[in-house]
Amino acid sequence: MSLQIGQKAPEFSLYSSTKEKINLSDFTNQKNVLLLFFPQAFTGVCTNELCGVRDDIARYSNANAQLLAISVDSIFTLAKFKEDQQYNFPMLSDFNKEVSASYHSMYESFTDMNMKGVSKRAAFIIDKQGIIQYAEVLESAGDVPNFTAINDILSTLH
Repeated sequence: MSLQIGQKAPEFSLYSSTKEKINLSDFTNQKNVLLLFFPQAFTGVCTNELCGVRDDIARYSNANAQLLAISVDSIFTLAKFKEDQQYNFPMLSDFNKEVSASYHSMYESFTDMNMKGVSKRAAFIIDKQGIIQYAEVLESAGDVPNFTAINDILSTLH
């Protein structure tokens, strides 16, 4: 069963690539959150997707939205990825795979190498009250979220 628009978003607490603990509730009554799950650091589609949001960060700031990117990579891998690509948003490690599971955003088996417990590419918009306003979980790691729809919804939130 996937998460639906109008549901309360599952709370989480994860460490960032800068070893800072970030909770979803940190943004309650302050900012909308654009949560982007991605499969693996340093892969082509993930790098291109996150570079796109990096280059469009003003749009998210103007929409009073905090962008958070989550993968099952370690904080050390994410720190190097962030440094190499100069990402301007927090990169969170779901190394224990609990948040990806709670958001129903995890592959049972990833790639033909049969890697278990990798985050699916997914996008969620969570409003300031912690309610899901957009939910997109992609089955194919080669696809990217519908950023036109994401941006349209963010523009309607205050």
